[in-house]
Amino acid sequence: MTGLTHLDASGAAHMVDVGGKATTMREAVATGRITMSPAAILAVREGSAQKGDVLAVARIAGIMAAKRTSDLIPLCHPLPLTRVALDLAPDKDGVTVTATCATEGKTGVEMEAMTAVSVALLTIYDMAKAIDRGMTITAVHLLEKRGGKSGDWRAPPPAT
Repeated sequence: MTGLTHLDASGAAHMVDVGGKATTMREAVATGRITMSPAAILAVREGSAQKGDVLAVARIAGIMAAKRTSDLIPLCHPLPLTRVALDLAPDKDGVTVTATCATEGKTGVEMEAMTAVSVALLTIYDMAKAIDRGMTITAVHLLEKRGGKSGDWRAPPPAT
C-alpha cells in the first residue's frame, strides 16, 4: 500500500513478522547534540553539577534506554542486545553523544541506538537545567547501520 512496513494491506498498524528472516549480526550508530551555556558546560566537564557526574549518569541512562526501546516505541521488537556503547564528547559549547548498538538477531538496532542517544541527551538536560534551562537538543539521527537483508547504510556527509 505505502511501502511502510508497519502498515498492513488495509493501512492498519501492526508489528512486522520477522519470523522468516535470517539471524545475522546487526549494528547501528546514531548521534545527537546538546548545546548549552559556558557555565553549564563547565559544570558538566568538571563534574561539578549539583546532581553529580552528568556524563556518567547520561551514559548509564543511554544504555538503559537502549535495553528498553521496545517498551517505549510501540511496534519495536524486543532485542537481545550484545553491545551498547555510548561516547559523550563535551566541547566548548555542548556535548555530542554517539551510541553504538549491536545484536545477533532478525531485525536491526537503529531504534535502540537513536533511543540511547535521545535519553542520554535528555539526562544531560535534566541534570544541568538548574544552570541553563535554555539548552537545545538537536540533530539526533542515524549515522550508519550494518547487516540484515537490506545491507549496510551510511548517512551522507553533512552539507558544507
